Amino acid sequence: MPIAIVTGASRGLGRALARALAERSWGLVIDARGLRELEQAERELGALTEVVALRGDVADDGHRRALVDAAGEPVDLLVNNASVLGPSPQPALAAYPLGELERVYAVNVLAPLALAQLVLPRMPDGGAIINLTSDAAAEPYPGWGGYGSSKAALEQLSRILAAEHEELRIYAVDPGDMRTRMHQEAFPGEDISDRPPPEASVPGLLALIERRPPSGRYLARELARGASEVPS
Repeated sequence: MPIAIVTGASRGLGRALARALAERSWGLVIDARGLRELEQAERELGALTEVVALRGDVADDGHRRALVDAAGEPVDLLVNNASVLGPSPQPALAAYPLGELERVYAVNVLAPLALAQLVLPRMPDGGAIINLTSDAAAEPYPGWGGYGSSKAALEQLSRILAAEHEELRIYAVDPGDMRTRMHQEAFPGEDISDRPPPEASVPGLLALIERRPPSGRYLARELARGASEVPS
């Protein structure tokens, strides 16, 4: 049974992807900060496959080590999905609280790298790391300086890890706009019901996991349609 670690898997895209993997007989190690939703995910996924659910914060070193220890060896897939938006509504960079920015970088940049460092010695040739990113990593949207720059840093880390580990597949994946709690927090007071559900991005992620194309940056929706972005 292949083993995957999926962070932030109690809701949204993380839970949707974990469900799809469970349906394909992957063993799962999942986490989240909220206990009730994590327990709900554990019950749902546990009816489909073997699952270990650990409550905690990916910014915590002890929690990260517990995730990797629970996965054992080998670890075939790491999905760095857990993220934080930062303040809502999002402030301009000139007024961005630096303490908040440190938290955004701790979760969105340092935690994925730290998990990768722990997983790499346990990952077989052909194993994969998926780092969830955003179009805000590439586009200079006003007010998105904190979150967007953290995702830009994650993308560069992904590219360098890919260059340093040619035996693996390292992906930065933009899932596109989704109707999730985080996306709603980014647009307080606005109606985001026109955005697709996170399940719409899952087929593209599965295409990467099952086909293992070259490392690079991909758009989940294009992968789902059978056309991928040129790796960059």
